[in-house]
Amino acid sequence: MPNIANALIAIFLITASHLTFSQSTNPIQAINQTTIPSGDKTIAIVGATLIDGRGGKPLENTTVVVQGNKITEIGTNLNTPNDAEIFDAQGLTLLPGLIDAHFHLVSDSMPAQLLQRGITSLRDPGAWIETYEPAQQMDLPLPRLYLTGPHLDGFPPAYPKNSYIVQDAAEAHRIVERLHEQGASAIKVYFRLSLEHIRQVCETASDLGIPVTAHLEITDARDAINAGLDGVEHITSFGTTLLPLREAERFRQAMLRKNNFRRPGRFMVWSTLDTTNARTQELASFLVEKETFVCPTLGAFEYRLSDDKPDTVRHVGFERMLEITGYLQHQGVRMVVGSHGHIPYAEWGWSYQREMELMVESGIAPMDVLVGATLENARFFRIADKLGSVEVGKQADLLLLDANPLQDMRAMYQINRVMLNGWWATSEEKD
Repeated sequence: MPNIANALIAIFLITASHLTFSQSTNPIQAINQTTIPSGDKTIAIVGATLIDGRGGKPLENTTVVVQGNKITEIGTNLNTPNDAEIFDAQGLTLLPGLIDAHFHLVSDSMPAQLLQRGITSLRDPGAWIETYEPAQQMDLPLPRLYLTGPHLDGFPPAYPKNSYIVQDAAEAHRIVERLHEQGASAIKVYFRLSLEHIRQVCETASDLGIPVTAHLEITDARDAINAGLDGVEHITSFGTTLLPLREAERFRQAMLRKNNFRRPGRFMVWSTLDTTNARTQELASFLVEKETFVCPTLGAFEYRLSDDKPDTVRHVGFERMLEITGYLQHQGVRMVVGSHGHIPYAEWGWSYQREMELMVESGIAPMDVLVGATLENARFFRIADKLGSVEVGKQADLLLLDANPLQDMRAMYQINRVMLNGWWATSEEKD
């Protein structure tokens, strides 16, 4: 018996040693978790068409009951609690709150504005955590803020004010620990970071239970993902992966000479690519196998020909980005939605909705875009146990629209009401 007991103890210790930090004691939380308002009522949202974020068929004439900050009942023939405040949602579409995987702060008031646009959670992949202190000090409700801290980059960094320069593996390890101590819920690596340092960042982050995402461009995405990346930011990060090695190296050397070469250079690269390229097909299979999240941020690269925009290379490059984004998603790649904060072809505050339209234009089905904006993004953030779908037991982050985005993605602009943590974040009277 002692030998059996000892063997069982040894098995337990070995198993426990392989549990990630996030599986045991470190649930990921928003940096403003303690200041998010919480609902204190019972609210029954009655009669909506429910798109629950999981990709299934919409449910007509549905009632969702929220008690405090949690969803407690969902059904079509519910007896609502006697103390419930009834919200008549006949003719409206009910969704989970939107999650923005790639937001950059343009003004301190912008996060509060995004909440009014239906975005109940956002992640900024590349800003010092202190940057958000002024926004948090405003007397305005904010989305849940999931922050990464600055870009981890090599020298010379592309964005010096929002970068931490990593010089060796020990420094890579320590900066990840420090950012995590500050409240970072993910880490972002930038394109000058060496493969060795990416690997060290990923190993440290894995020990702490937080994901790592990257803006690549001059590092082969397959090598970086094999080093431990969870996600890739920007469809343009796959450019060098999709080029023949000699052409990829030519682009890489030009980038190493001058960071801003990427601005015209990426369009030159992408204007030569298409989905018939064997490398594109191999990349799709690889991303599916690795279950890598991809946030294409198409709006950041959108370019339409006009009298004052005559650059045909940029136009064709952007068209190829759309084409390959749609192709990758159709092959099973995990696509999520990120706004980039502010983009050329969107009105102020509506970049996320424009990104959703562009994903539909790329050939992605509206339902798949909605899943990418909600539950798939929650999985990317590692918060899917709490958010991302309308399910019993989850926190009540909800969005009501005046129209159905499955019929026309422009419905995403028709905000009726937004609920954050069981609390109505928008006024009863619409603007």
